[in-house]
Amino acid sequence: MTLETKITIDQEYIRSFSNANHEPEWMATLRTEALEMAERLPLPSPDKTKIAKWNFTQFSNHAVEKKVYQSLEELPEAVKGLVEVDNKQSNLYVQHQHTAAFLQLSDDLKKKGVIFTDIFTAMKEHADLVQKYFMKDAVKVDEHKLTALHAALVNGGAFLYVPKNLDIKEPIQTIFIQDHEDAPLFNHVLIVADENSSLTYVENYLSVKEGAAGIANIVTEIIAHDNANISYGAVDQLAEGMTTYVNRRGVAGRDARIHLALGAMNDGNTVAENTTNLIGDGSYGDTKVVVVGRGRQVQNFTTTIRHYGKNSEGYILKHGVMKDAATSIFNGIGKIEHGATKANAEQESRVLMLSEKARGDANPILLIDEDDVTAGHAASVGRVDPLQLYYLMSRGITKEEAERLIIHGFLAPVVNQLPIEGVKRQLQEVIERKVK
Repeated sequence: MTLETKITIDQEYIRSFSNANHEPEWMATLRTEALEMAERLPLPSPDKTKIAKWNFTQFSNHAVEKKVYQSLEELPEAVKGLVEVDNKQSNLYVQHQHTAAFLQLSDDLKKKGVIFTDIFTAMKEHADLVQKYFMKDAVKVDEHKLTALHAALVNGGAFLYVPKNLDIKEPIQTIFIQDHEDAPLFNHVLIVADENSSLTYVENYLSVKEGAAGIANIVTEIIAHDNANISYGAVDQLAEGMTTYVNRRGVAGRDARIHLALGAMNDGNTVAENTTNLIGDGSYGDTKVVVVGRGRQVQNFTTTIRHYGKNSEGYILKHGVMKDAATSIFNGIGKIEHGATKANAEQESRVLMLSEKARGDANPILLIDEDDVTAGHAASVGRVDPLQLYYLMSRGITKEEAERLIIHGFLAPVVNQLPIEGVKRQLQEVIERKVK
Protein backbone atom coordinates (compact mmCIF):
# COMPACT_ATOMS: atom_id res chain seq x y z
CA MET A 1 0.00 0.00 0.00
CA THR A 2 1.34 3.42 -0.99
CA LEU A 3 0.22 6.95 -0.54
CA GLU A 4 -0.11 9.22 -3.54
CA THR A 5 3.26 10.93 -3.15
CA LYS A 6 6.34 11.43 -5.28
CA ILE A 7 8.17 8.89 -3.14
CA THR A 8 6.87 5.56 -1.90
CA ILE A 9 5.58 5.72 1.64
CA ASP A 10 4.57 2.24 2.69
CA GLN A 11 4.66 0.05 5.77
CA GLU A 12 8.26 -0.95 5.10
CA TYR A 13 9.43 2.65 4.91
CA ILE A 14 7.51 3.60 8.06
CA ARG A 15 9.04 0.69 9.98
CA SER A 16 12.51 1.57 8.72
CA PHE A 17 12.09 5.24 9.69
CA SER A 18 10.84 4.27 13.14
CA ASN A 19 13.74 1.87 13.69
CA ALA A 20 16.27 4.45 12.54
CA ASN A 21 14.99 6.79 15.25
CA HIS A 22 15.06 4.00 17.88
CA GLU A 23 11.37 4.42 18.64
CA PRO A 24 9.59 2.02 20.99
CA GLU A 25 7.46 -0.72 19.48
CA TRP A 26 4.20 0.99 20.41
CA MET A 27 5.12 3.98 18.24
CA ALA A 28 6.11 1.85 15.27
CA THR A 29 2.78 0.03 15.54
CA LEU A 30 0.87 3.28 15.86
CA ARG A 31 2.57 4.60 12.73
CA THR A 32 1.71 1.59 10.59
CA GLU A 33 -1.88 1.47 11.81
CA ALA A 34 -2.25 5.20 11.16
CA LEU A 35 -0.94 4.79 7.62
CA GLU A 36 -3.68 2.23 6.96
CA MET A 37 -6.29 4.63 8.38
CA ALA A 38 -5.06 7.46 6.15
CA GLU A 39 -5.94 5.37 3.11
CA ARG A 40 -9.64 5.24 3.96
CA LEU A 41 -10.37 8.27 6.14
CA PRO A 42 -11.75 11.45 4.50
CA LEU A 43 -10.21 14.90 4.69
CA PRO A 44 -11.67 17.25 7.30
CA SER A 45 -14.47 19.51 6.10
CA PRO A 46 -13.76 23.06 7.31
CA ASP A 47 -16.78 25.31 7.00
CA LYS A 48 -17.02 27.22 3.67
CA THR A 49 -13.49 26.24 2.60
CA LYS A 50 -12.80 23.67 -0.09
CA ILE A 51 -9.50 21.91 0.60
CA ALA A 52 -9.89 18.81 -1.58
CA LYS A 53 -7.37 20.16 -4.13
CA TRP A 54 -4.88 21.46 -1.56
CA ASN A 55 -1.61 19.58 -1.42
CA PHE A 56 -1.34 17.58 1.79
CA THR A 57 0.58 14.58 0.42
CA GLN A 58 2.92 15.58 -2.43
CA PHE A 59 6.58 15.76 -1.36
CA SER A 60 9.92 14.30 -2.38
CA ASN A 61 11.82 13.96 0.92
CA HIS A 62 10.11 12.85 4.11
CA ALA A 63 13.04 13.80 6.37
CA VAL A 64 16.23 15.77 5.68
CA GLU A 65 19.18 16.55 7.92
CA LYS A 66 20.30 20.08 8.70
CA LYS A 67 22.89 21.89 10.78
CA VAL A 68 23.41 21.49 14.53
CA TYR A 69 24.25 24.71 16.39
CA GLN A 70 26.79 24.69 19.23
CA SER A 71 25.74 28.04 20.73
CA LEU A 72 23.13 30.78 20.48
CA GLU A 73 25.60 32.94 18.58
CA GLU A 74 25.58 30.45 15.67
CA LEU A 75 21.84 30.76 15.08
CA PRO A 76 20.68 32.39 11.82
CA GLU A 77 20.07 36.12 12.13
CA ALA A 78 16.33 35.69 11.57
CA VAL A 79 16.26 33.33 14.55
CA LYS A 80 18.46 35.41 16.83
CA GLY A 81 15.81 38.11 16.75
CA LEU A 82 13.41 35.72 18.48
CA VAL A 83 15.79 34.77 21.26
CA GLU A 84 16.90 36.93 24.16
CA VAL A 85 20.58 36.22 23.45
CA ASP A 86 21.82 39.01 25.70
CA ASN A 87 19.89 37.54 28.60
CA LYS A 88 21.15 34.05 27.75
CA GLN A 89 17.73 32.47 27.20
CA SER A 90 18.23 29.32 29.26
CA ASN A 91 15.32 27.15 28.13
CA LEU A 92 15.34 26.83 24.35
CA TYR A 93 14.94 24.17 21.69
CA VAL A 94 15.70 24.86 18.03
CA GLN A 95 14.79 22.41 15.28
CA HIS A 96 16.24 23.01 11.81
CA GLN A 97 14.11 21.20 9.25
CA HIS A 98 13.90 17.82 11.02
CA THR A 99 17.15 18.02 13.00
CA ALA A 100 17.31 18.71 16.73
CA ALA A 101 19.77 21.56 16.18
CA PHE A 102 20.06 23.17 19.63
CA LEU A 103 18.77 22.38 23.12
CA GLN A 104 19.28 24.23 26.37
CA LEU A 105 17.52 23.68 29.70
CA SER A 106 18.62 25.27 32.96
CA ASP A 107 20.29 23.00 35.51
CA ASP A 108 17.76 24.14 38.10
CA LEU A 109 14.81 22.85 36.06
CA LYS A 110 16.61 19.61 35.27
CA LYS A 111 17.15 18.98 38.99
CA LYS A 112 13.47 19.62 39.64
CA GLY A 113 12.42 16.95 37.15
CA VAL A 114 11.44 19.03 34.13
CA ILE A 115 11.76 17.15 30.84
CA PHE A 116 12.32 19.26 27.74
CA THR A 117 13.66 17.62 24.61
CA ASP A 118 12.96 16.68 21.01
CA ILE A 119 10.12 14.24 20.40
CA PHE A 120 12.37 11.35 19.29
CA THR A 121 14.61 11.55 22.36
CA ALA A 122 11.48 11.70 24.51
CA MET A 123 10.16 8.51 22.91
CA LYS A 124 13.46 6.73 23.60
CA GLU A 125 14.17 7.97 27.12
CA HIS A 126 10.64 8.56 28.44
CA ALA A 127 8.63 6.11 26.38
CA ASP A 128 5.99 5.29 29.01
CA LEU A 129 5.31 8.95 29.74
CA VAL A 130 5.01 9.89 26.08
CA GLN A 131 2.82 6.87 25.32
CA LYS A 132 0.43 7.89 28.12
CA TYR A 133 -0.46 11.12 26.30
CA PHE A 134 0.57 10.87 22.64
CA MET A 135 -2.64 11.31 20.58
CA LYS A 136 -4.77 9.88 23.41
CA ASP A 137 -6.69 12.56 25.33
CA ALA A 138 -6.40 15.59 23.04
CA VAL A 139 -6.02 14.77 19.32
CA LYS A 140 -7.08 11.30 18.13
CA VAL A 141 -5.36 9.43 15.31
CA ASP A 142 -8.59 8.46 13.55
CA GLU A 143 -10.31 11.86 13.42
CA HIS A 144 -9.68 12.27 9.67
CA LYS A 145 -7.04 11.76 6.99
CA LEU A 146 -4.77 14.57 8.18
CA THR A 147 -4.55 13.38 11.79
CA ALA A 148 -3.85 9.84 10.57
CA LEU A 149 -1.16 11.08 8.17
CA HIS A 150 0.35 13.08 11.00
CA ALA A 151 0.59 10.06 13.29
CA ALA A 152 2.11 7.95 10.53
CA LEU A 153 4.65 10.49 9.31
CA VAL A 154 5.74 12.48 12.40
CA ASN A 155 9.27 13.68 11.60
CA GLY A 156 9.88 16.37 14.21
CA GLY A 157 8.62 18.06 17.33
CA ALA A 158 9.20 18.58 21.03
CA PHE A 159 8.16 17.20 24.41
CA LEU A 160 7.78 19.20 27.62
CA TYR A 161 6.81 17.73 30.99
CA VAL A 162 6.52 19.75 34.21
CA PRO A 163 6.17 17.68 37.41
CA LYS A 164 3.69 18.28 40.23
CA ASN A 165 3.78 21.44 42.36
CA LEU A 166 6.40 23.23 40.25
CA ASP A 167 5.89 26.85 39.27
CA ILE A 168 8.25 27.78 36.40
CA LYS A 169 8.76 31.52 36.21
CA GLU A 170 11.01 31.81 33.14
CA PRO A 171 9.52 31.06 29.69
CA ILE A 172 10.34 27.94 27.70
CA GLN A 173 10.76 28.49 23.96
CA THR A 174 10.92 26.39 20.80
CA ILE A 175 11.79 27.52 17.28
CA PHE A 176 11.06 25.34 14.26
CA ILE A 177 13.00 26.45 11.16
CA GLN A 178 11.77 25.37 7.73
CA ASP A 179 13.88 26.22 4.69
CA HIS A 180 13.72 23.24 2.30
CA GLU A 181 12.21 23.50 -1.18
CA ASP A 182 9.55 20.88 -0.58
CA ALA A 183 10.32 18.68 2.45
CA PRO A 184 7.20 18.27 4.61
CA LEU A 185 7.01 19.15 8.28
CA PHE A 186 4.94 16.66 10.29
CA ASN A 187 5.64 18.27 13.64
CA HIS A 188 4.26 17.07 16.97
CA VAL A 189 4.50 19.06 20.21
CA LEU A 190 3.35 17.48 23.48
CA ILE A 191 3.11 19.64 26.62
CA VAL A 192 2.11 18.15 29.97
CA ALA A 193 1.71 20.15 33.18
CA ASP A 194 1.14 17.86 36.14
CA GLU A 195 -1.03 18.78 39.15
CA ASN A 196 -0.53 22.24 40.70
CA SER A 197 2.22 23.20 38.24
CA SER A 198 2.50 26.25 35.99
CA LEU A 199 4.52 27.20 32.94
CA THR A 200 4.85 29.62 30.04
CA TYR A 201 5.67 28.17 26.64
CA VAL A 202 6.21 30.00 23.32
CA GLU A 203 6.88 28.48 19.92
CA ASN A 204 7.75 29.85 16.48
CA TYR A 205 7.40 28.31 13.05
CA LEU A 206 9.66 30.18 10.68
CA SER A 207 10.54 29.93 6.98
CA VAL A 208 13.97 31.53 6.61
CA LYS A 209 14.50 30.77 2.92
CA GLU A 210 12.63 32.61 0.20
CA GLY A 211 10.78 30.18 -2.02
CA ALA A 212 10.47 27.51 0.66
CA ALA A 213 7.57 25.22 -0.15
CA GLY A 214 5.91 22.02 0.91
CA ILE A 215 3.50 20.79 3.56
CA ALA A 216 3.17 21.58 7.24
CA ASN A 217 1.03 19.17 9.23
CA ILE A 218 1.31 20.40 12.82
CA VAL A 219 -0.29 18.94 15.94
CA THR A 220 0.16 20.35 19.44
CA GLU A 221 -1.35 18.63 22.48
CA ILE A 222 -1.59 20.61 25.72
CA ILE A 223 -2.46 18.68 28.87
CA ALA A 224 -3.16 20.66 32.06
CA HIS A 225 -3.84 18.41 35.04
CA ASP A 226 -5.82 19.53 38.09
CA ASN A 227 -4.99 23.08 39.19
CA ALA A 228 -2.25 23.45 36.56
CA ASN A 229 -1.75 26.70 34.65
CA ILE A 230 -0.38 26.80 31.09
CA SER A 231 0.26 29.99 29.14
CA TYR A 232 0.95 29.08 25.52
CA GLY A 233 2.01 31.49 22.81
CA ALA A 234 2.76 30.79 19.14
CA VAL A 235 3.68 32.74 16.03
CA ASP A 236 3.42 30.87 12.72
CA GLN A 237 5.33 32.46 9.86
CA LEU A 238 5.57 29.88 7.07
CA ALA A 239 6.23 30.74 3.43
CA GLU A 240 3.72 31.30 0.65
CA GLY A 241 4.57 27.93 -0.90
CA MET A 242 3.58 26.04 2.25
CA THR A 243 0.18 24.40 2.60
CA THR A 244 -0.50 24.26 6.33
CA TYR A 245 -2.77 22.21 8.55
CA VAL A 246 -2.40 23.03 12.24
CA ASN A 247 -4.29 21.46 15.13
CA ARG A 248 -3.67 22.84 18.61
CA ARG A 249 -5.75 21.21 21.31
CA GLY A 250 -5.81 21.55 25.07
CA VAL A 251 -7.35 19.47 27.84
CA ALA A 252 -7.93 21.14 31.22
CA GLY A 253 -8.60 19.25 34.46
CA ARG A 254 -10.25 20.50 37.63
CA ASP A 255 -9.45 24.19 38.28
CA ALA A 256 -6.84 24.06 35.49
CA ARG A 257 -6.23 27.05 33.22
CA ILE A 258 -5.07 27.14 29.59
CA HIS A 259 -4.29 30.48 27.95
CA LEU A 260 -3.56 30.54 24.21
CA ALA A 261 -2.18 33.56 22.31
CA LEU A 262 -1.74 32.72 18.63
CA GLY A 263 -0.32 34.84 15.83
CA ALA A 264 -1.26 33.27 12.46
CA MET A 265 1.08 34.98 10.00
CA ASN A 266 1.51 32.26 7.34
CA ASP A 267 1.60 33.44 3.73
CA GLY A 268 0.22 30.21 2.27
CA ASN A 269 -3.15 28.48 2.42
CA THR A 270 -3.92 27.45 5.98
CA VAL A 271 -6.59 25.48 7.81
CA ALA A 272 -6.36 25.64 11.60
CA GLU A 273 -8.24 24.03 14.48
CA ASN A 274 -7.74 25.48 17.95
CA THR A 275 -9.71 23.63 20.61
CA THR A 276 -9.74 23.66 24.41
CA ASN A 277 -11.70 20.97 26.23
CA LEU A 278 -12.66 22.10 29.73
CA ILE A 279 -13.06 18.70 31.34
CA GLY A 280 -12.79 19.52 35.05
CA ASP A 281 -15.03 21.57 37.29
CA GLY A 282 -13.79 25.15 37.60
CA SER A 283 -11.55 24.85 34.54
CA TYR A 284 -10.71 27.90 32.43
CA GLY A 285 -9.83 28.43 28.78
CA ASP A 286 -8.85 31.68 27.09
CA THR A 287 -7.91 31.73 23.38
CA LYS A 288 -6.77 34.84 21.54
CA VAL A 289 -5.99 34.68 17.80
CA VAL A 290 -4.63 37.36 15.49
CA VAL A 291 -4.51 36.81 11.72
CA VAL A 292 -3.20 38.83 8.77
CA GLY A 293 -4.00 37.61 5.25
CA ARG A 294 -2.61 38.96 1.99
CA GLY A 295 -2.20 38.06 -1.67
CA ARG A 296 -4.64 35.37 -2.77
CA GLN A 297 -4.24 33.10 0.22
CA VAL A 298 -7.18 31.20 1.69
CA GLN A 299 -7.40 30.62 5.43
CA ASN A 300 -9.88 28.91 7.72
CA PHE A 301 -9.66 29.21 11.52
CA THR A 302 -12.04 27.29 13.75
CA THR A 303 -11.61 28.03 17.44
CA THR A 304 -13.61 25.95 19.89
CA ILE A 305 -13.94 25.87 23.65
CA ARG A 306 -15.96 22.89 24.82
CA HIS A 307 -17.36 22.88 28.36
CA TYR A 308 -17.79 19.63 30.27
CA GLY A 309 -17.01 20.75 33.81
CA LYS A 310 -19.27 22.72 36.12
CA ASN A 311 -18.39 26.40 36.67
CA SER A 312 -16.05 26.30 33.67
CA GLU A 313 -15.20 29.51 31.83
CA GLY A 314 -14.25 29.90 28.18
CA TYR A 315 -13.31 33.06 26.28
CA ILE A 316 -12.48 33.43 22.57
CA LEU A 317 -11.11 36.62 21.00
CA LYS A 318 -10.20 36.64 17.28
CA HIS A 319 -9.06 39.67 15.30
CA GLY A 320 -8.10 39.47 11.63
CA VAL A 321 -6.93 41.85 8.91
CA MET A 322 -7.43 40.93 5.24
CA LYS A 323 -5.85 42.75 2.30
CA ASP A 324 -5.42 42.23 -1.47
CA ALA A 325 -7.59 39.25 -2.50
CA ALA A 326 -7.12 37.20 0.67
CA THR A 327 -10.06 35.37 2.18
CA SER A 328 -10.53 34.09 5.71
CA ILE A 329 -13.20 32.19 7.62
CA PHE A 330 -13.35 32.77 11.38
CA ASN A 331 -15.50 30.23 13.20
CA GLY A 332 -15.78 30.65 16.95
CA ILE A 333 -17.62 27.85 18.73
CA GLY A 334 -18.65 27.79 22.36
CA LYS A 335 -20.10 24.36 23.21
CA ILE A 336 -21.65 23.76 26.62
CA GLU A 337 -22.33 20.08 27.20
CA HIS A 338 -25.18 18.70 29.28
CA GLY A 339 -24.19 18.75 32.92
CA ALA A 340 -21.82 21.73 32.67
CA THR A 341 -23.96 23.88 34.97
CA LYS A 342 -22.84 27.45 35.74
CA ALA A 343 -20.55 27.40 32.69
CA ASN A 344 -19.74 30.68 30.96
CA ALA A 345 -18.96 30.85 27.22
CA GLU A 346 -18.03 34.20 25.67
CA GLN A 347 -16.56 35.01 22.28
CA GLU A 348 -15.74 37.89 19.96
CA SER A 349 -14.63 37.76 16.31
CA ARG A 350 -13.78 40.87 14.30
CA VAL A 351 -12.32 41.28 10.81
CA LEU A 352 -10.93 44.39 9.10
CA MET A 353 -10.81 44.40 5.29
CA LEU A 354 -8.28 46.73 3.67
CA SER A 355 -9.21 46.28 -0.01
CA GLU A 356 -12.25 45.74 -2.22
CA LYS A 357 -11.35 42.15 -3.09
CA ALA A 358 -10.49 41.02 0.44
CA ARG A 359 -13.07 38.84 2.17
CA GLY A 360 -13.63 38.02 5.81
CA ASP A 361 -16.34 35.88 7.36
CA ALA A 362 -16.84 35.88 11.14
CA ASN A 363 -19.19 33.20 12.46
CA PRO A 364 -19.92 33.12 16.21
CA ILE A 365 -21.60 29.88 17.21
CA LEU A 366 -23.05 28.91 20.59
CA LEU A 367 -24.19 25.31 21.14
CA ILE A 368 -25.78 24.91 24.55
CA ASP A 369 -27.15 21.69 26.06
CA GLU A 370 -27.58 22.97 29.62
CA ASP A 371 -29.98 25.52 31.14
CA ASP A 372 -28.14 27.15 34.03
CA VAL A 373 -25.32 28.81 32.07
CA THR A 374 -24.11 32.17 30.76
CA ALA A 375 -23.15 32.75 27.13
CA GLY A 376 -22.61 35.61 24.72
CA HIS A 377 -20.99 36.50 21.42
CA ALA A 378 -20.12 39.42 19.17
CA ALA A 379 -18.93 39.58 15.57
CA SER A 380 -18.17 42.26 13.00
CA VAL A 381 -16.71 42.48 9.51
CA GLY A 382 -15.92 45.86 7.98
CA ARG A 383 -13.42 48.43 6.89
CA VAL A 384 -11.32 50.89 8.84
CA ASP A 385 -13.63 53.23 10.76
CA PRO A 386 -13.71 56.58 8.90
CA LEU A 387 -14.40 58.42 12.16
CA GLN A 388 -11.22 57.01 13.68
CA LEU A 389 -9.31 58.02 10.54
CA TYR A 390 -10.79 61.52 10.65
CA TYR A 391 -9.94 61.94 14.32
CA LEU A 392 -6.27 60.98 13.79
CA MET A 393 -5.88 62.95 10.55
CA SER A 394 -7.36 66.04 12.22
CA ARG A 395 -4.32 65.96 14.49
CA GLY A 396 -1.85 66.13 11.62
CA ILE A 397 -1.32 62.39 11.05
CA THR A 398 -1.28 61.20 7.43
CA LYS A 399 -3.94 58.79 6.21
CA GLU A 400 -1.40 55.98 5.78
CA GLU A 401 0.02 56.44 9.26
CA ALA A 402 -3.48 56.70 10.73
CA GLU A 403 -4.49 53.41 9.12
CA ARG A 404 -1.31 51.81 10.43
CA LEU A 405 -2.02 52.96 13.99
CA ILE A 406 -5.62 51.73 13.83
CA ILE A 407 -4.55 48.30 12.56
CA HIS A 408 -1.89 47.85 15.25
CA GLY A 409 -4.37 48.93 17.91
CA PHE A 410 -6.93 46.50 16.51
CA LEU A 411 -4.49 43.57 16.78
CA ALA A 412 -2.84 44.62 20.07
CA PRO A 413 -5.06 42.53 22.41
CA VAL A 414 -3.37 39.37 21.12
CA VAL A 415 0.11 40.72 20.38
CA ASN A 416 0.48 42.04 23.93
CA GLN A 417 -0.22 38.60 25.40
CA LEU A 418 3.05 37.08 24.13
CA PRO A 419 5.47 36.79 27.08
CA ILE A 420 8.84 36.91 25.28
CA GLU A 421 9.81 40.35 24.04
CA GLY A 422 11.69 39.02 21.01
CA VAL A 423 8.67 37.05 19.85
CA LYS A 424 6.32 39.95 20.51
CA ARG A 425 8.62 42.23 18.52
CA GLN A 426 8.76 39.70 15.68
CA LEU A 427 4.98 39.53 15.49
CA GLN A 428 4.73 43.32 15.42
CA GLU A 429 7.31 43.45 12.60
CA VAL A 430 5.52 40.76 10.60
CA ILE A 431 2.22 42.60 10.95
CA GLU A 432 3.89 45.84 9.87
CA ARG A 433 5.38 44.16 6.79
CA LYS A 434 2.18 42.37 5.79
CA VAL A 435 -0.17 45.34 6.03
CA LYS A 436 2.25 47.91 4.62
